Amino acid sequence: MYAEIVFPLPFRNSFTYSIPAELLHCASVGVRAVAPFGKRTLTGFIIKLKDKCDIKEKIKPIEDILDDTPIFDEERLKFYIWISDYYLSSLGEALRLAVPYGLDVESKRKIIVDKIITAKLLSEKETKSQQQRQILEAIKDKEKIAFSTLQKLTGKKNIHSTVRTLENKGVLTVLTTLEEAKVKIKTAKFVQLTKSFSEVYDLIPEIESRSPQQVKILLELTRKKNTSISLANLLKKTEASSSSVESLEKRGVLKVFDKEVERRYEEEYKEMQTDFSITAKQKLAVDEVSKYLNPFTFKPYLLHGVTGSGKTQVYIELIKKILAAGKSALVLVPEISLTPQMIARLFNNFGELVTVQHSRMSLGERYDAWRRILNGKSKVVVGARSALFAPLKDIGIIVVDEEHDASYKQWEIVPKYHARDAAILLAKYSGCPVILGSATPSIESMYNALNQKYTLLELPERIDDAKLPKIELVNIIAEKKKGRMQNVFSTTLLDKIEDRIAKKEGTIILQNRRGFSTQIYCDDCGEIETCQNCSVPMVYHINKNYLQCHYCGLTIDVPKACTHCGSLSIKYFGTGTERVEDELEYYLPGAKIKRIDSDSVSKKNSLSILLRGFGRGDVDILVGTQMVSKGLDFSRVTLVGVISAETSLWMPDFRADERTFQLLTQVAGRSGRSKVEGEVVIQTQNEKNFTLKKVLAGDYRGFYEKEIRDRQQMGYPPFTRLCLIETKDPVEERSRGAIFDYFNELKAYSKYLKITPPSTALIARLKGNYRFQILSSVYTTLFN
Repeated sequence: MYAEIVFPLPFRNSFTYSIPAELLHCASVGVRAVAPFGKRTLTGFIIKLKDKCDIKEKIKPIEDILDDTPIFDEERLKFYIWISDYYLSSLGEALRLAVPYGLDVESKRKIIVDKIITAKLLSEKETKSQQQRQILEAIKDKEKIAFSTLQKLTGKKNIHSTVRTLENKGVLTVLTTLEEAKVKIKTAKFVQLTKSFSEVYDLIPEIESRSPQQVKILLELTRKKNTSISLANLLKKTEASSSSVESLEKRGVLKVFDKEVERRYEEEYKEMQTDFSITAKQKLAVDEVSKYLNPFTFKPYLLHGVTGSGKTQVYIELIKKILAAGKSALVLVPEISLTPQMIARLFNNFGELVTVQHSRMSLGERYDAWRRILNGKSKVVVGARSALFAPLKDIGIIVVDEEHDASYKQWEIVPKYHARDAAILLAKYSGCPVILGSATPSIESMYNALNQKYTLLELPERIDDAKLPKIELVNIIAEKKKGRMQNVFSTTLLDKIEDRIAKKEGTIILQNRRGFSTQIYCDDCGEIETCQNCSVPMVYHINKNYLQCHYCGLTIDVPKACTHCGSLSIKYFGTGTERVEDELEYYLPGAKIKRIDSDSVSKKNSLSILLRGFGRGDVDILVGTQMVSKGLDFSRVTLVGVISAETSLWMPDFRADERTFQLLTQVAGRSGRSKVEGEVVIQTQNEKNFTLKKVLAGDYRGFYEKEIRDRQQMGYPPFTRLCLIETKDPVEERSRGAIFDYFNELKAYSKYLKITPPSTALIARLKGNYRFQILSSVYTTLFN
């Protein structure tokens, strides 16, 4: 038998291996196999089995198979093939998404350095190649170094022949070792009685005087009634020593054995379960989707419900039906900020059937959650975009909550998929309905709904007789002229915050920038302190007193003088969440204020603890970035303030107006989710802006109609498909040369494509790489 295997590497070929007789019983499509690949050993995925092979060269055998249960079947494989084709990656790179990080078995090359010979060779005057000198300089102070690290330090991948030459000279030794998976099943010692209760009770008088600790152990185990207890817990409860357990084990009274311990992510945030009776509109939505649950049929829906209209309850009612039919459900949320409340509500309804998947979990928790899903113990999976690739079987419904959110797009690694779009295809391959839910649907999704590609479901009113909040635009330029601005706050906003504190009501303040000051510049030479790796300003963080680049993570000490001209006239410009928090503490000294951004909630469960305190009334004001605009549902919030409406409005992006409308409408929707009417104060420099007017009126349809006309006129999605082609390299000329070479290749297709000339990217240098780009587009009618 032979297996076709793909590896998570950037080429499309599959490779044929023979299957040794001892592995035949566990070889199947969908399992991971360890196999030799060139001089390395890698983990790949079996995508096909065959009993004949036409290859004449010697075929290498598989070394091991890692899975007992297939991670994907033939049907799910079609989904991964679509991912790789549509998002321009290899099938192996797409299948890598199906496995949590840390499970690969692969060989690693390590270099052991002889520092004496290295120093001697560097000091000699004999002619050395440039690459030899580079390598010697890189390793001279090291005892050992990974081969891949040396490649990065030299900036070249092809260093093999030079390394071999230096190895022959005794400078270094190359070792190849097989590295095991970083995460494994966790086990612990457990204890259980091996004798009957009567035998144990007969034994107690004999040992009572000699070893009271052993008696405590036996009494504790009899209370467990034939169930095992972890050794650590037993010793802690009885205050006994491990030697007492060993003595009882030798007498054959009990046994000590290894048992798997499941690492389960526990949310600190909890909610009381509430019995809801769904509204007539909610029932209509549930009934409409239910038509495609018997039999299960692919059907895409767009659920457009205003903030607070009960979209989550619609999801829960449908999941109840799915579980009753013996199927499973997948719920996607855009970010970690949405998960605590969503998880609490799903756990309240479905208990242990729910499994969470997101980036804040430890490697062990992620691995155990993945295995729980793979083994069919979990029927409801909730998580961010990566949860889309959970090995969930028999999917009966897929929910994409806040479908408009930009964080569903993966920008960092290949394949650069969009989880919302991929979820629709997964539902198609699974033969089940998919619901895209939002109070502010993306323009593309609403266009698809109005053109009958999706079915539109609407929830136009809030539940529990709650009213949409009253929104007020405050022109900060006019307020400054009247002397009604206190630094970044208008007097109007400060007065309303003070009123809410007096009434013990909650307030949320949005400022979509982290840090204290977003720029530091010199008043004399006009230069801005920028990152040495990226062409962006460094951000001042007052709490840790350093400057940080929010793109590459570089931190430096705050300069005492201008690094360009030496002047002491340094100014701090721009407003981040830390400054907003600081000023609120100054103007409202008695207020209890907490900040929510990626700096303040980086620790595990810190967000859950913070939200729990806010829900109880321990916190008066939440200050945060866009994290506070998504999914938070607290009835005590009656005021939302936006420090600057223009933060995203002026971005050079055709979606800037849409993103701003969505952000402001979403954050406004956090206010007034009870019978107490909410208020929203949005500070702006131009209250006549069309987007802000539509936010003020709560007019999504009016905003959509103008936006769709503009996009049709300018040739933007959904009327065209856009492709951004980017080159990047540490050497500027290489990056520029590559983009112009690519542009010349693309010219052959200019009959079909609209192609912009090469230009520098908006952030011209990022993480040490110079970036250039081409934007090409094709009308969807031609594309289809």
